[in-house]
Amino acid sequence: MYDFLIVGAGLFGAVFAHEATKRGKKCLVIEKRDRVGGNIYTEEIEGICVHTYGPHIFHTKNKKVWDYVNTFAEFNSFVNCPIAFYKDEVYNMPFNMNTFSRLWGVKTPQEAKAIIDKQVQEAGITEPKNLEEQALSMVGKDIYEKLVKGYTEKQWGRDAKDLPAFIIKRLPVRFTYDNNYFDDPYQGIPKGGYTQIVEKMLDGVDVELNADYFENTEKWNACAKQVVYTGMLDKFFDYCYGKLQYRSLRFETKVLDTDNFQGNAVVNYTEREVPYTRIAEHKHFDFGKQPKTVVTYEYPATWTEGAEPFYSVNDDVNEPIAQKYKALAKEKGIILGGRLGDYRYYNMDAVIERAFECVEEYVK
Repeated sequence: MYDFLIVGAGLFGAVFAHEATKRGKKCLVIEKRDRVGGNIYTEEIEGICVHTYGPHIFHTKNKKVWDYVNTFAEFNSFVNCPIAFYKDEVYNMPFNMNTFSRLWGVKTPQEAKAIIDKQVQEAGITEPKNLEEQALSMVGKDIYEKLVKGYTEKQWGRDAKDLPAFIIKRLPVRFTYDNNYFDDPYQGIPKGGYTQIVEKMLDGVDVELNADYFENTEKWNACAKQVVYTGMLDKFFDYCYGKLQYRSLRFETKVLDTDNFQGNAVVNYTEREVPYTRIAEHKHFDFGKQPKTVVTYEYPATWTEGAEPFYSVNDDVNEPIAQKYKALAKEKGIILGGRLGDYRYYNMDAVIERAFECVEEYVK
């Protein structure tokens, strides 16, 4: 009899299993895939560490979390400075003085602020009712139409007018010549990839791969006192309150016979007419000098039964349903975690923080 059955060998499940085991608890981790790591899984191709499920850049303000992940791997000094292509134009991200200079030919923060303020006033929006109005009220027409609208509509599969305003309330706008996308003091990529981190966390923990929880639920439930679940929230309860919505992704990875394809780790494509949202060139995450390169095209997709869910759709329709499922989980003593289990968009550091919280609450 195990103390905890942990469904899913991603980051949340691995941290929970590692910390519970350290506290003397017996854990069994089951994973439907044939490998551990969840969506932070990395693999080596042509001597390059490839982020199989899209680029994952670790960044945090939490020193405890930073120190924690550094006990499992050495991190390099990578800082995320993506660029955006809009038609034949190239812009720095996030929106900063380099972006504004390219857009309008300005040189000073005062000039940039004046243009943005003028466009915001012309929009005349005081109470944004949707994402488009929220963006226009923050950055004005030019930035919105070239760098926000198309990318966001591709990502969510809806017109910006049909998306809730809160999605974009934290749009970063800086009046400095600073291309560092995150303002977190701790940033980097683990040398050798993320898979090793999860493997080290699960060292000494019983793990079963190719094990689908839903193919034999009674068997798995019977082998542990408590379940920690990181999969689709609504599926766990057999959709008793209705189905939640998710967004999916499709990845197209290519090995190219060149040493440098795009000159940057991440390039966003902000036109809606371009079907992919971004291209990642993986060698640049590790400052690689290999003779070939590996790139991944990322295509947003509508989630359908059997596809891999990547993002929750936290709008006014789905959120009340998710809360009902969470209340039911609490009533039944089920521990939820991860992006799918919590039905929340989490960065990696927040996943670890959440796992710490659950361990403190449930591992006595």
